[in-house]
Amino acid sequence: MDEHPPPSRRVTLLEQREIEAKIVAPLINAVREELGEERTIALLRRVVEGLARESGAELARSGVAEGLLGFARTLDRWTEGGALEIDLLEQSADRLDFNVTRCRYAEMYHRLGLGVLGASLSCCRDGALASGFDSEIELTRSQTILEGAPFCDFRFRKRTAAAPTQDASPPTPESCNFEDGAEP
Repeated sequence: MDEHPPPSRRVTLLEQREIEAKIVAPLINAVREELGEERTIALLRRVVEGLARESGAELARSGVAEGLLGFARTLDRWTEGGALEIDLLEQSADRLDFNVTRCRYAEMYHRLGLGVLGASLSCCRDGALASGFDSEIELTRSQTILEGAPFCDFRFRKRTAAAPTQDASPPTPESCNFEDGAEP
């Protein structure tokens, strides 16, 4: 017996999402048969956003800097292994703007036949992760590659004191941070 196991390799976020999708897709389909499309997607988004907020809070506790500059430091995990190709447009204490020009997450969901669920399994995480990291960060996004756009436009902002905070009402397309209710 080998007393020295081979060094373990950390699973990339893209690999983790693929494993999760393969496990939950059959369950989601069964729930959809029982509850219908609308209720199933609302439930899925509520759960995924809650998990993302918890992950954001955990990231914040890990010791990275606070605010948007600290949040920007976490993007390496999103992009590892070439999962995302990003065009950084602006990075400051108040703004983090970038476009995703290639999304292997979207490619993976489409390859698995889960393009419709991909937004609820992945895209909805982004704003919730950011607000879990820092409740003053908000995301606006008007399009995604998953919905067929040529790029995803991520626009993170430090919330101003006058801006309303996101409530805890049931998830809607708007809670996934798509402008005008556009949904992938």
